[in-house]
Amino acid sequence: MSGGGGGGGNTWIYILVAGIVLCGAGYGLEAAEAGPHWLVIVCLALGGLGVVFGSCEAMIKCVEGIGERLGWNQFVAGTLAGLASNIPEIVMLGFVVAAAPRVAFVVVALTLHVNALMFGIYSGLLPRDASGQARLPAPLVKISTDLYAAGGGVFLATGCLMVLMKIFDSGEHSGEGFGVVDLYVLGACLLLVQVVATTQLVKRFSKDEPAAEEEMELPPEEPEPAAPPPSWAKIAGFGVLGTVTSLLGGHAVGDFADALVGALNEAGYPEMVGAIILSLFAGAGAYVMIATAHFKKMYDIALANVSGSITQVPFVVLPAVMILIAVLAQTGVIPHLPGGAVLAVDLETTSVVLLAFPPMLMLWKSVQDDGTVNWVETAGMVAVFGLTIYFLALHG
Repeated sequence: MSGGGGGGGNTWIYILVAGIVLCGAGYGLEAAEAGPHWLVIVCLALGGLGVVFGSCEAMIKCVEGIGERLGWNQFVAGTLAGLASNIPEIVMLGFVVAAAPRVAFVVVALTLHVNALMFGIYSGLLPRDASGQARLPAPLVKISTDLYAAGGGVFLATGCLMVLMKIFDSGEHSGEGFGVVDLYVLGACLLLVQVVATTQLVKRFSKDEPAAEEEMELPPEEPEPAAPPPSWAKIAGFGVLGTVTSLLGGHAVGDFADALVGALNEAGYPEMVGAIILSLFAGAGAYVMIATAHFKKMYDIALANVSGSITQVPFVVLPAVMILIAVLAQTGVIPHLPGGAVLAVDLETTSVVLLAFPPMLMLWKSVQDDGTVNWVETAGMVAVFGLTIYFLALHG
């Protein structure tokens, strides 16, 4: 789900245009009732993902342009670009919330589990020294680990609260779920953590470290090809393009999500299976950008994407979805539950929250202890994160 830059060239423009064409074809077939329903869904799925990917790239280029003008290093620019790329994703989730708020919540929480597994897998691809250690950037060690710990605490406390509410029928809605006020308070508190973390990231780590400065003293050929930073008008243009196209892509993916969950339920598959598939679709754009940055040997940007795709779930995407659910419930777009709650506390919603604590704890310990990842930590992360997703899919 969230990812910062690393892409290059105009491929994203072709993907964006192709996505718009496919979305148009899908909605055209649906309006004219001229084709099979599966073809409409395929067009909306592929087209929506293409448009969301393109809009993410536009938002990323907007923030990376700001970073170039302000002299930010690759890790910070990549992290903030990842934050910007959440805008199209949140717009997309807004349409899912309007159709199925509970499914949207579960999908977002599951995205954290899927992205944690991606972190474990990607850590095995990093360059390592003779002892098998892969060194991680200082901002990831000093700031992201604090977010892992905070996220783990939030998930453990909230998951335990959900269990207690259900067991003792407690709270304003007698254990049925969270109300509008609950979601506003939770969302605001979590967003505050991200605001503080982002401020500290820019303030403390936006400039290159001494090791990077040594490269600047090598041959005059390196500074020579540097292109001038983009103009503020171009930066604003990317921002507007990303925001506008995210509406189309979000709507198409939301319609696809609604159809997919309905089809899987009719076929007798557990709800979690559909949610995991949706979380993979939601993160597809970020995974492509991580791979692009890695193959260009821009490891700091790739790591910013991988780590940001985890930390931004509890502190950006999840609170945004909570607030969206509250707003849409207050405005009558989505119904309240019989007891007056908005987000149900049940097996699915509780398990995805409570089981998010072990991955966050393991990430914190693996990164924070020495600022490196060894092969044992990589194997442990892949095993634990993979098993968690397996348990959720079959028993969650």
